[in-house]
Amino acid sequence: MKKKLLLIATGGTIASKSSGKGLSPSISPEELLNQLPEIPEECEIDTYSLLNIDSTNIQPEHWLLIAGTVEKNYPFYDGFVITHGTDTMAYTAAALSYLIQNADKPVILTGSQKPIIDAVTDAWKNLLDSFLFACHENVYGVYVVFSGQAILGTHAKKIKSKSFEAFNSINYPAAAFINGRHVIQYTPSQSPAEKVRFYHKLNPRVFVLKLIPGVNPDILDYIALHYDAVLIESYGVGGLPFASPRNFIDKLEHLKEQGCIVVVATQAMYEGSDMSVYEVGVRALQEYDVLQTYDMTVEAAVTKLMWILAEEEGGVRIKEIFYTPINNDIHTFF
Repeated sequence: MKKKLLLIATGGTIASKSSGKGLSPSISPEELLNQLPEIPEECEIDTYSLLNIDSTNIQPEHWLLIAGTVEKNYPFYDGFVITHGTDTMAYTAAALSYLIQNADKPVILTGSQKPIIDAVTDAWKNLLDSFLFACHENVYGVYVVFSGQAILGTHAKKIKSKSFEAFNSINYPAAAFINGRHVIQYTPSQSPAEKVRFYHKLNPRVFVLKLIPGVNPDILDYIALHYDAVLIESYGVGGLPFASPRNFIDKLEHLKEQGCIVVVATQAMYEGSDMSVYEVGVRALQEYDVLQTYDMTVEAAVTKLMWILAEEEGGVRIKEIFYTPINNDIHTFF
């Protein structure tokens, strides 16, 4: 029996043509389908043109729009394939993983590094692989399908700017590999025990500060006034510098007074944080009870914070919810 899929187009490279000022999305989802050499026989596909923008222009409001479109059409389809630009796809995949919880249907994001109309393109494979994976049995939740891999939405990251192998799964195995018409599930997904739930709010007042030697900690005063949370990308297993004259730990008291949540991540792509190892981490944990990302990606941590801050406006359960695994986003607690 054929599965009924909805192709939701949002733009991106896959739908781009030359505009005279560089590539710009302008191809409709119907045209995307017409470019494919075939449609998998397992699929019956409808199309919906939601956006046609470069993913650099994607904002949290667009994530809510995408999730709302899935919610509105959820009863009528067996799965969803969302075409999206690659630059912010990992953020969108993570955001949808919090906005759509306990999904008992696949929600697949895909795109390409070259437009679908180019003579040499990865668009055909990625789109066909997405349809095949969406039609596969026992696939639930949000994924990025790219270059023959299905990656859990909370662990996807763009690691290459030009190559076709643009995405990788960070700190978690790829969920499946797609080779030709064969889907090999590596980490089979489990049917959710609870009914699907859609969320409708995000708080975008989350700032990411990447540490480099020489950054003045006074920047945190500005952040505390204008943002509700700051994620600090630190070094190694995570920590905050306290050597004079650039003492970040001394600034944590001001952030705490302002009610600004502090989360520490690592700039290392793999293996995550462990702030219990060095004094620069232990002091921040013990004296100010900062949060850390452990094995979460920055994309997942940022969007999870946006979701938590919108749902928990009083702030009393932020730490508890941040450390609660959602769609397999966090696993390693040292």
